Amino acid sequence: MTTDGGQSIPSVPAGDDDQRVREHATLDVIAPAISRDEVAATGRVGAVAYPYLVYRATATISRRFLGDRDTEYVVSLDRARRLPLRADTHPETTTRTLADVLVVPPAVDREQSRALARDAVFKWTLRSYSLGAAPEIELSAPVAAHKLFWLAARDGGDVIVDSVTGDERPLAP
Repeated sequence: MTTDGGQSIPSVPAGDDDQRVREHATLDVIAPAISRDEVAATGRVGAVAYPYLVYRATATISRRFLGDRDTEYVVSLDRARRLPLRADTHPETTTRTLADVLVVPPAVDREQSRALARDAVFKWTLRSYSLGAAPEIELSAPVAAHKLFWLAARDGGDVIVDSVTGDERPLAP
């Protein structure tokens, strides 16, 4: 099962001339709570930069006898998996130069991202409210940034660490 609407994301074997793997890259990133140096590892700690686009969204619901109702959302769009997620906050970003990083290319451009975010807000609004007409949806404050994940080599097996939440998951063999 895929999380991108049933479409498979093609895998590309990484070779020595792969443009995604960079010796150094300067990127706008979502401010990490866990730095690369804080990750416990028996070997090297690698970095993966995942592309995200975050919007503030407002759905305006027209009501017949009452005033319009505005509902606000934060949409965090995973541009590699084409997956809109509901976020709690609009992220702080910072520009960082990273060494030895795999930069995952986005699978959708900004226009497609905007359409995916708008569709997600529409669905979330339908789940929350009984509507007489389609809501007006406004997307604002777009932030294009990369989320960092740390790949750590450990004796029990390699793990991937989310730099924002600190969640760890084992890598599949």
